[in-house]
Amino acid sequence: MSTSHVALPTKAERHKLFGSVPPIKGTKPTEKDKMVDLQNTPKNFLFALDSVGISNVKHPVNIETPDGIQATVATFELTTSLVQDRKGINMSRLTEQLDAYHNQGWTVSNASLIEFAQELAERMEQTEGQLTIRYPWFFSRKAPATGLSGLMNADVMHRVSYNLETGTASVTVGLVINVTTLCPCSKEISEYSAHNQRGYITIEAGLDETSLDGFDWRVALLDAAESNASAPLHPVLKRPDEKRATEIAYENPRFVEDMVRLIAADLYEMKQVVNFFVECRNEESIHQHDAIASITFDKREN
Repeated sequence: MSTSHVALPTKAERHKLFGSVPPIKGTKPTEKDKMVDLQNTPKNFLFALDSVGISNVKHPVNIETPDGIQATVATFELTTSLVQDRKGINMSRLTEQLDAYHNQGWTVSNASLIEFAQELAERMEQTEGQLTIRYPWFFSRKAPATGLSGLMNADVMHRVSYNLETGTASVTVGLVINVTTLCPCSKEISEYSAHNQRGYITIEAGLDETSLDGFDWRVALLDAAESNASAPLHPVLKRPDEKRATEIAYENPRFVEDMVRLIAADLYEMKQVVNFFVECRNEESIHQHDAIASITFDKREN
């Protein structure tokens, strides 16, 4: 068996072969205090901006849950307002603050997010600091007959802003969860049971930030979604569980219109919720299309 030997040039020579060139001798300053700061040079830039910043920032976080502190991975959007006489913001300060909070052992909650947004506005010397954070929340779920447990997850969202001029915060939270839905029409007209499908429920709720103590909004929104569906989903189902889960769905037929109205009623009764948006989308099992319904409601206007 013959082997061949390749005579390679040095790594530096290889880089040169493939186009690398030596750095030029620069003429611009390298010291920060001598560099031109375009973003902070005052001038009339026509319009103030509602928000400017960065999005799709993935970062590990800790969240508070009924079962204790849970580690997860969140996606952040960090922004501030921008006054008319500044070209832009110093975006590096956004990730600097996120890293500083992480290094301090930050646990995400609505209260800590309000604090984060306030500090963001102060650091950026702007009127308003804003952030949106999304992450998967994991929780335990027991099977309806055997009691065997497994982990479920829901997609969670916080949207928080803080205005330095008014000293007020705005907090909106959200949750997306899957459920079972069984068609009332199919149950009514069919000889042999009814078709069912997986439904996707999206809830967004504006919260009164003065009444958040002791309010576990993730659990409250999850219950509002699942208790008004035909049946919840389960990670573990043995035959007795499958029988019971199927029967529960058959006992609670729901159109998408039914679910958004029932969920809206639960949210209306929550004193901590001031406004809400609910959407249900069913992946229809006997159609190629999906069925959708939604409602937006503000208690302060009704």
